[in-house]
Amino acid sequence: MANLEKKRVVITGMGAITPIGNTLEDYWQGLISGRNGIDTITAFDPSQHGSQIAGEVKGFDPLDYMDRKDAKRAARFAHFAIAASKQALADAKLAITDLNAEQIGVMIGTGVGGIQVMEDQQEIYLNRGASRCSPFMVPMMIANMAAGLTAIQTGAKGPNSCPVTACAAGSNAIGDAFRLVQNGYAQAMISGGTESAVTPLTFAGFSSARAMSTRNDDPTHASRPFDRDRDGFVLGEGCGILILEDLDHALSRGARIYAEMVGYGMSCDAYHMTSLAPGGEGATRSIRLALKDGDLSPTDISYINAHGTSTPVNDPNETAAIKTVLGDHAYKITVSSTKSMTGHLLGGSGGIEGVAAVMAVANDKVPPTINLVNPDPACDLDYVADRSRDQTVDVALSNSFGFGGHNVTLAFKKYAEN
Repeated sequence: MANLEKKRVVITGMGAITPIGNTLEDYWQGLISGRNGIDTITAFDPSQHGSQIAGEVKGFDPLDYMDRKDAKRAARFAHFAIAASKQALADAKLAITDLNAEQIGVMIGTGVGGIQVMEDQQEIYLNRGASRCSPFMVPMMIANMAAGLTAIQTGAKGPNSCPVTACAAGSNAIGDAFRLVQNGYAQAMISGGTESAVTPLTFAGFSSARAMSTRNDDPTHASRPFDRDRDGFVLGEGCGILILEDLDHALSRGARIYAEMVGYGMSCDAYHMTSLAPGGEGATRSIRLALKDGDLSPTDISYINAHGTSTPVNDPNETAAIKTVLGDHAYKITVSSTKSMTGHLLGGSGGIEGVAAVMAVANDKVPPTINLVNPDPACDLDYVADRSRDQTVDVALSNSFGFGGHNVTLAFKKYAEN
């Protein structure tokens, strides 16, 4: 039974598998040092594709987190989720036992799930016949399996679901988990986003849509949010997980608290399949709703981890949305796009960017937007170009916008007892 009194929700643990580091600490150090994780694709021969670069996860071994049999029956996007979730639980020092298992849930979003499995099995079907397809094809491919397998691997028996809202999926997962804890349906939630879509078919589709950067001869400078010379996004892969916990529960076990989550706003453009509404109208509403939900005023905001995709459409419209909501205060805050270093993780982006926003609050340090050399005149905010910056971060927002018009804004605040 839910508690009618809304509970305070805090972040007590995090995990990350990313193109710039495969632990929380490595990821964070990568961000603040401006490490670039984008290079020529190694997962397949990209020579026939218009875009041949990506932010690939390097040096990851699923056997560090699960046994060989389980790893063979799970897709890469699920491997990432299990790994980051186990990291986050260890970071939170939160043990799942028979006594608390039903009060700990999993909410992990993804955009396309096990697309590599589908591609591989289609090739087997065409070349070797239907009988040679794997009996594990469907359970490996379906998007909810990251959340399902994470529960199996960790023993979490509480609420379990998987938002599939394109590039907003990870942020929707964190927001939905926030609501469950806030309203008493769980004591803690394993939440975030995961994606592994660096595959030939994915690249064929995005390249045909002319959505991706073709700066193939200079991959480290290809993702350049808010820069006049940007030419499209760069695909990335990985997973970010946050442990959201009822404050009273966290205090009762002496947990370390990174930050408090206070706001969740979401809206829909109802405008276009792939393009933001003019002026970022839908994004404007998601930001406003997050502020209202968190009882925040525009002047409370210190930093925004922008969606910042490095595309001609997103960057000026997101900038316009920020200025519409924050007014003159928009010029007094810092904004950055960590996609400049990791690439765009689609459904996983909200996970790793939520982690980045929380770490900014916890460490009073803002990661940079690298490759911002010639600012677009329509993008005139303080995007923390090139180098990280030390500053007090009382409240951070994280924006995520997805195909279909999905807009999500999350609000994180420095924790205080009252």
